[in-house]
Amino acid sequence: MRRLLPSLVFLFIIGARLLPAQTAATLPVRPGSVKFAVIGDSGTGDGAQYDVGTRMNEARASFPFELVIMLGDNLYGRQQEQDFVTKFERPYASLLAAGVLFYASLGNHDSPNNRFYPRFNMGGARYFTYARKNVRFFALDSNQMDIQQLAWLESALRQSGDGWKICYFHHPLYSDGRRHGSSVDLRVLLEPLFVRYGVNVVYSGHDHIYERIKPQRGITYFVNGSSGELRRNDVRVSPMTAAYFDQDQAFSLVEIAGDDMFFQARSRAGQAVDGGVIHRTAGDSGVQP
Repeated sequence: MRRLLPSLVFLFIIGARLLPAQTAATLPVRPGSVKFAVIGDSGTGDGAQYDVGTRMNEARASFPFELVIMLGDNLYGRQQEQDFVTKFERPYASLLAAGVLFYASLGNHDSPNNRFYPRFNMGGARYFTYARKNVRFFALDSNQMDIQQLAWLESALRQSGDGWKICYFHHPLYSDGRRHGSSVDLRVLLEPLFVRYGVNVVYSGHDHIYERIKPQRGITYFVNGSSGELRRNDVRVSPMTAAYFDQDQAFSLVEIAGDDMFFQARSRAGQAVDGGVIHRTAGDSGVQP
């Protein structure tokens, strides 16, 4: 499997903040591919969240994604009926009107009752799974990783014959964020299952940054927790850092076509700040810029 050369790793780590859009990997927009967007820690209701929503809608004109995965902290502060309007429905009004579906997971700032909100498409469950073509998504509740959820996850992963397995939840197993960092206790519970059953990619939020981690035990991990909240200069670069961006809000666009997963992270201004392709290979997962 081809790996990043040291010089390219240096470019992505040091240059991620100012990476010009034209140097980041492009999305091929292939017919029949699975296309989705990623947001995390989004539900502030302030101008930055609305800006991200605008950039997402603009991106969809050339990259027609059909769903959005939400990494938790979907609503901050008060969470009454009007708050779902101002902190979710209005920021993403154009996407919702176009029929884009949002699939949420719960963060530590979310009320557990938010799983009953119809537009989060959780079906009243704290954790659930769904598929698009050859891609199966597993949305987990990392606030309460109890025995029942672990048993459900192992069963769901074992039964999945899908080509791609993507898990997402709030607290990151790997993160270089200074504020929270890696959730090692959660990693002890989840990573053995991810490795055993061939999970390819994991998305989390919680740290208010964008970060891509070098593959760990064959799995690529992303932190995408700055779609509403932002913690500038919060990344402490480590040997596991592949790329990061902590200077503005960000969201991600993802396309899966056959054995390739193309990804691109964009800032609130619409600038591409990271990008690449993950090649799915039995027993391995590598990132190529």
